[in-house]
Amino acid sequence: DSPDLSAMAGHTHARFLLACLAASILLTSQAQPATPTEVKVGFIVDAGSPVGKIATTTIPMALEDFYAAYPNSPVRVRILPHDSGGDVVAAASAALQLMTVQGARAILGPQSSVESAFVADLATQAQLPVVSFSATSPSVSPATAAFFARAALSDASQADAIAALATHFGWRRVVPIYQDDDYGAAFVPFLVDALTAERTEVPYRCALPAAALHDAIAAALLRMESEQTRVFVLHTRPELAKKVFAAAVDTGMMAEGYVWIITDGLTGLLGSVDPPQGVIGLTPYVPDTTRLRGVKKRWAHRYMRDHRDAEPAQAVMGCYALWAYDAAWAVASAAERLSSGDLSSPPGLVGGKGGPTDIAGLGKSTSGLNFLRAINSTKFDGLGGKFELVNGELAVPAFQVVNIMDNGRERGIGFWTLLHGLSRHGSNESRGELGPVIWPGDSTVRPTGWVQPTSARKLRVAVPGNVSDSYKPIVRLEVDPATNQTTASGFVIEVFEAAVRLLPYALPFEYVKAASMPYDDLVQAVGNGTFDAAVADITMTANRSNHVDFTLPYAGTAIAMLVRVRDQRSNKRTWVFLKPLRYDLWLVSAAFFLFTGFVVWAIEHRGNREFRGPASYQVGTLLYFGFSTLVFAHRETLKSNLSRFVVLVWVFVVLILQSSYTASLTSMLTVPQLEPAVADYGELQRGTEMVGVMNNSFVLRAMTASGFPQGRLVRYPNSQTIHECLLNGSIGAVVNETPYLRIFLKTYRDNFTMTGPLNKTGGFGFAFPKGSPYVTDLSQAILKLTESDEMNMIERKWFGDPNDDGATQDGGPFTSNSLSFSSFWGLFLITGATSLLCCVVHLATFVAANRRELPPHLSWKDWLSSLFKLFDDKDPSSHTFRVKDDGGAVSVRNDAVASPPIAHSELGSPLSAPYTSEWSGTASPATGEIELAAGGQERHEVAPNPDGSGENGRANQ
Repeated sequence: DSPDLSAMAGHTHARFLLACLAASILLTSQAQPATPTEVKVGFIVDAGSPVGKIATTTIPMALEDFYAAYPNSPVRVRILPHDSGGDVVAAASAALQLMTVQGARAILGPQSSVESAFVADLATQAQLPVVSFSATSPSVSPATAAFFARAALSDASQADAIAALATHFGWRRVVPIYQDDDYGAAFVPFLVDALTAERTEVPYRCALPAAALHDAIAAALLRMESEQTRVFVLHTRPELAKKVFAAAVDTGMMAEGYVWIITDGLTGLLGSVDPPQGVIGLTPYVPDTTRLRGVKKRWAHRYMRDHRDAEPAQAVMGCYALWAYDAAWAVASAAERLSSGDLSSPPGLVGGKGGPTDIAGLGKSTSGLNFLRAINSTKFDGLGGKFELVNGELAVPAFQVVNIMDNGRERGIGFWTLLHGLSRHGSNESRGELGPVIWPGDSTVRPTGWVQPTSARKLRVAVPGNVSDSYKPIVRLEVDPATNQTTASGFVIEVFEAAVRLLPYALPFEYVKAASMPYDDLVQAVGNGTFDAAVADITMTANRSNHVDFTLPYAGTAIAMLVRVRDQRSNKRTWVFLKPLRYDLWLVSAAFFLFTGFVVWAIEHRGNREFRGPASYQVGTLLYFGFSTLVFAHRETLKSNLSRFVVLVWVFVVLILQSSYTASLTSMLTVPQLEPAVADYGELQRGTEMVGVMNNSFVLRAMTASGFPQGRLVRYPNSQTIHECLLNGSIGAVVNETPYLRIFLKTYRDNFTMTGPLNKTGGFGFAFPKGSPYVTDLSQAILKLTESDEMNMIERKWFGDPNDDGATQDGGPFTSNSLSFSSFWGLFLITGATSLLCCVVHLATFVAANRRELPPHLSWKDWLSSLFKLFDDKDPSSHTFRVKDDGGAVSVRNDAVASPPIAHSELGSPLSAPYTSEWSGTASPATGEIELAAGGQERHEVAPNPDGSGENGRANQ
């Protein structure tokens, strides 16, 4: 048995070894990857150019980094390089060779926009994607070539950022200097549109050929130096830009006061441009990452190794290097995603023998289209930031604003984004701010952007020449016949020149004498180009605005009347004593006289026999007392402190009213009361007098349009004619705009006044041709001028103080107005509140003292009736009715039938004499008498009533 067991064990061991060998072979075969599919991609550049040198280093390095990051990728992109030498024909020939012979599936490049446009047309016919990392000109785009994708920023995307810089620094004029080819010329329209949208003017442009020599460039710069603008935007290739900066240094145009801005195409190649210090540049914003720093370090070593003759300053990884790196990465990523099929057959030309074939196993005739779609849909975090193509164009995240230092290095001073505009740190918190800038000439002072030009064309500003001497304070133009020198002055001229001084640039102009013509014709002359502007007292109307553009009004105007004044005292002498107080004050004063008399009567009635008696007697006393306070002639003796307080306050009010009345009446009787001879425009239109209007004034047309009879309108040439016609009665009024009437009143102020109502007009404005860029700037300058005190100084200089016109619309400086209630309502409030308070206190005291005599359980009507009867009775406890007898006792009694005359004479009032009833012929009866003895004993005697009714009878007192 043991040999058998040994044999069985040997067989088992052999089978185990065979299984292990098979597993090892299987694992080894799986570990060895299949041969990667090769995807050929053309690469067309100008190898001798700065961008070409950058690309030849960057694209192989990017592919190596991609496959190092994805070592198991089933696809390998193979670069097929071609040097176009910057020639369009060579680039087209290379593209045809790549598509027909070499089997390229896509093309990276070409380098220039002209080459890219030509190759993109061929590639669109062949359905071959073309991915450019350096063709930034807007002349070629996915919109014009379907199979073109731009992995770089279009030049048009930075136009808004440049315009924002001009607005931020207050530069209103910018001159572009560009290369005279497709690269430079295609960018200028976008720049001009962006600047115009920000109200910045492009007065001229400078186009330089690519092969321009130093002398030609210097001559062009000197021509610009003779103009006024000092802000230049340079957009050329690096070779030409280097010549421009060298010529600018030689001509002194890199000194203080100049501004140079370079586009991102030059900022990305600073080592090849060598710009002087003080230049401002734009560059795409690139986030600083650890990966970027590592790639930059390796790229610099590799660039210097590939290009032994390069300078160290050129070994800086700028925007072109970043775009080339990310473009190669995007093509490799797209190829990997389309790697599940045959990647070897070239598509061929449309209509050729082979026709389009499949790529990556996709449907026939769709290979190139799907490869393009894969490239356009590729998204990743590239070296230059987030890589994403929107409609075939690289998305614009942000631009960084940099300041070039003396060593050629850039220093960031801010950012620009489409959302936040310019900002210091790229956020909304620092919006509108930038860091400090070192300008050309080592200056830290912001350049104004302009100087007085030496050869710029001057604006021909029309000024009316034949102006009457009466209106020379408004505008005047004189021409020296010997020297032909023009001199302008007046309010309008001074305002115009002050506004021009506030412009953010120089505006050369010269005054030109305009022939005598209506202002409507002068406006049309500006509109048709005869003059560049018109500076005069031109009123802005809707009809005139159809021909020209007006600035904002520099002087507000209105249509008013000028009439003679007359003294109204002789017409209203009879009732002049009523004039000092207006009707409302008369009514309120009368009401308070009555109210005060009533309050005093109510308080004094029960305790003062001078305020007692029959109803007619009491009413007379109330009226007499109230109105006698007007002349302080009241003789009634007041017994209550409440009534004395009421009268004290009221007499104070009467004193003030009396003094005011006396002063106003004196003024009306002694001071002339002037009023306009014609009150308003309606009265003028209803009348028959002739009306004067100024020559060439739009007022004549406005009055005719309003229905005023044209036969009553008379034109006049000057102020002297107005004065004579108004004095002799030839015209009854003058209708004109307020500035002219103010000038008239400044000279003839004694007998005339300006009256309304005022009809507002558009005001005076400066006229410019339609679409003139100066209108907006001058309007802003006029606003600044109006907000300052300078405009008031100019007006006072030419028109005098508006408060010193001598006559105003209210009838002149001598008019005395009636006093109204509004001037004294505070006094009436005080005396009214005092009287009311004292009356309430007296009534409350009365009710409290007599509450026991009012029977309870009465209806409110009976209760009020009882209360009124009690109020009408004497107050027996009042000290007024207490008299001393001979024994020294004090007696409180009611009046007897015939009271002793001496008792009444003590009161001192003529109205307090004994009263005898008119219908009974007897003296007023007494109800009884109470005597208080000195010892405190009380004796009550009742006098018999005259009618014999006994003690229940009462006299009506």
